[in-house]
Amino acid sequence: MALASESRLSVVERARYVATEIAAKSATQVDRDGRFPHEVVAALKQERLLSVMLPGEFGGETATLEQVAGACSILAHHCASSAMIFAMHQIKLSSLISHGQASPWHRAFMQRIAREQLLLASATTEGGIGGDLRNSICAVKVNGTQFDLEKDATVISYGAYADAILATAKRHPDAPSSDQVLAAMLKDQYRLEKTTDWDTLGMRGTCSDGFKLIAHAPAEQILPKPFAEIAAQSMLATSHLLWCSVWFGIAGDAVSRAQAYVRAEARKKPGTTPPGALRLAEAVAMIQSMRANILANLRRFAGADEDELMSLGFAVAMNNLKVDVSQTAVQVINHALLICGIHGYKNNTPFSVGRHLRDAHSAALMISNDRILSNSANLLLAHRYDLGLID
Repeated sequence: MALASESRLSVVERARYVATEIAAKSATQVDRDGRFPHEVVAALKQERLLSVMLPGEFGGETATLEQVAGACSILAHHCASSAMIFAMHQIKLSSLISHGQASPWHRAFMQRIAREQLLLASATTEGGIGGDLRNSICAVKVNGTQFDLEKDATVISYGAYADAILATAKRHPDAPSSDQVLAAMLKDQYRLEKTTDWDTLGMRGTCSDGFKLIAHAPAEQILPKPFAEIAAQSMLATSHLLWCSVWFGIAGDAVSRAQAYVRAEARKKPGTTPPGALRLAEAVAMIQSMRANILANLRRFAGADEDELMSLGFAVAMNNLKVDVSQTAVQVINHALLICGIHGYKNNTPFSVGRHLRDAHSAALMISNDRILSNSANLLLAHRYDLGLID
């Protein structure tokens, strides 16, 4: 079969090609064996989808976050693990685009990402900080033009398969835990010593093992902006928006299966309304609300200036989006399970939603909803949230 890219298709159309022709055929095995979706990532690289957000001057396509979100959703219809890998790569890429263009090394790095379709991973979690990515225990140790880093990374999604890793750390050993930097490291500049295995309920193909990360690299690979600004201006919003797009895609496929089940039941008894039809209407209403919420916040982010991105109101809105979509996705899939009954509960039927439900339960844990709500509660002590319908 000819590559979809040969037809100069859009980002979303190429993502649909990878999803339907590659991911759909391997998703069950990826989940069952907890293995990395090599064939899907190879197809993403072949279709040059790993560099679509990069500006044209770096070899990308200047794709919007909304286009990338659409691609995440389409991939998630067929393989949630593949979609999450794609999303997490794009999250790291967004930080480079937003904060690395003033650095000659990072500009050259972005060109190399486009040229070689490098896969980026993230090392932001760390043992001893309870999942708080805005604090670090480890520190970069700069010695002249080089730096060293040792980090107990409790989770590095697809770390063993990445071509480069972006890691957070304190600016120097004596810095406060919140004074962090973000450093990019190429595969030949670090080694990973596995500390924990990724044997989980869902999202099994992300292969998010724990590692001790040991790196030695040029100091110029440390992004010049503090990580606090990187997180607030790009990473927070991009993470929540793309993660939510993945969860929306998982829920959307569950609804499609439930609708197919209801239609099949209706054909068996013409002139009657199947019992699951009412619950299907509820599920569609919930997923419609999810879609509207994601799109509204994608467009808000696209139109935001630096002051808006740094505002308390924007942070609360992004937090609320993540919590709402992560909870609603599970509710929607539960509805689909009840509609399809035993056919949804059993594996390997056209109406199975067990994998969907297991994958979606990861949503409340990335980052913990309790932590996010606690952060929002603290922000709301200092910020009066606008409850008006229009400006």
